[in-house]
Amino acid sequence: MKLTKILPLATLLFALVACNKPAGELVGAGNSGNFKEANPFGMIFIKKGSFMMGANTQSALFGQEDNSVMATVDAFWMDETEITNDEYKQFVNWVRDSIAMRRLIMAEVEGYAKVSKNADDEDDIPLEQMAIDWSKAKRIPWNNWQSQEDEVRDAMATMFYSDGTLKTNFLHYRYQWYNYDEAIKQVNKFDVATSRYPEGASVRVDTSWINEEDGGIYDSTIIRPLREPKDLITQKIICVYPDTLVWIRDFQYSFNDPMMHKYFSHPGYADYPVVGVTWEQAHAFCDWRTKFFNAHSKYGAQDYRLPTEAQWEYAARGGRKMAMYPWGGNYARDAKGCFFANFKPYRGGYNDDTGTTTMKVAQFRPNDFGLFDMAGNVAEWTNSAYQSAANTNVHDLNPDYSYMARKSDPDVLKRKVIKGGSWKDISYYLQCGVRTFEYQYESRPYIGFRCVRAYIGE
Repeated sequence: MKLTKILPLATLLFALVACNKPAGELVGAGNSGNFKEANPFGMIFIKKGSFMMGANTQSALFGQEDNSVMATVDAFWMDETEITNDEYKQFVNWVRDSIAMRRLIMAEVEGYAKVSKNADDEDDIPLEQMAIDWSKAKRIPWNNWQSQEDEVRDAMATMFYSDGTLKTNFLHYRYQWYNYDEAIKQVNKFDVATSRYPEGASVRVDTSWINEEDGGIYDSTIIRPLREPKDLITQKIICVYPDTLVWIRDFQYSFNDPMMHKYFSHPGYADYPVVGVTWEQAHAFCDWRTKFFNAHSKYGAQDYRLPTEAQWEYAARGGRKMAMYPWGGNYARDAKGCFFANFKPYRGGYNDDTGTTTMKVAQFRPNDFGLFDMAGNVAEWTNSAYQSAANTNVHDLNPDYSYMARKSDPDVLKRKVIKGGSWKDISYYLQCGVRTFEYQYESRPYIGFRCVRAYIGE
């Protein structure tokens, strides 16, 4: 499928993360601190507070434990809506452009690399170490690469099939993070007296690589000695393009081919929530969004990431401690019979709420925090790992049960909590406290995500 480019990346500056509100709308970072943090573009400030975490009613599964507990959550920022196709496409385009320019640099095509100011001689820098000059992204000949000089044509040809469509399965994003699950183990505690890690300390982390012959991504779990912080690094490579086949794979004997062909690529769906992305792809998007923001910010910020289950549920309730739904009431429609969200009302009456499948974001009223679509439209990934009795096993301050599953882990450890219900769910799943799960490597046409960012200060 062809990838539609919405905006030139070099001129975009990614309004999603890099734009800030006027200085008059800055929020204080502490009672005595002078630093003021600007409202991130497209995000809502969620003030700290306490709420009853857990389902308001008995689980539809009956056997599931749904104990409610009083929990307190620190302040944070949250996306006003789910990440849209247009916003996620900026990530895809960045990956696409970076791959193209890297291949042009390796083909020794001039004009796509920039040399460090500290470099003595440009000729002494290996091609693979040259930095990409993002100001030249508009020069990539996407529409006429076949008519370019041989070295340009040969470099670009590897990104396309013979019919001229882009190889979306080659859009790989490589990123790393510190595996704190291994770092916090008592046996791996750094000894300040000896200035080293304990004798025999080891870590279990994942690593990824690309097979040059078939272009496939391969992962493995390795155990290595822990001698310095870099040994804690887990590396991941992931294909970032959404799985558009979910529209027909998940709904057999149903004609959803138009959604499969155009939902992500056509600009008519630009403001619809992105779907067909795994938890791992959403995690990669957060990593890229953080790096992109920090590259255009004087001060670094807390990482963009997926919300914890507690953060998501607290935000969904909109400041109401016992709210069943984000709009505060106990029913899914008002006195006039109008529905409050996009879900599956009645028996198969999908369009009774004006939406048959997904809808544009922000089509229904926001909750009291100003957040849209915290119920319905698409369910949302959270960062939290799933277990049936999570509320009884976590702390009551910033509750979280998270686990970065490794390649070698069993599937039961790769379940992630999803919240909010979707266009294909009945109203029960729209309740703020109801939770279900999906495996982190699965993608669905009814699951999307939104990001949060921790607040700096009190």
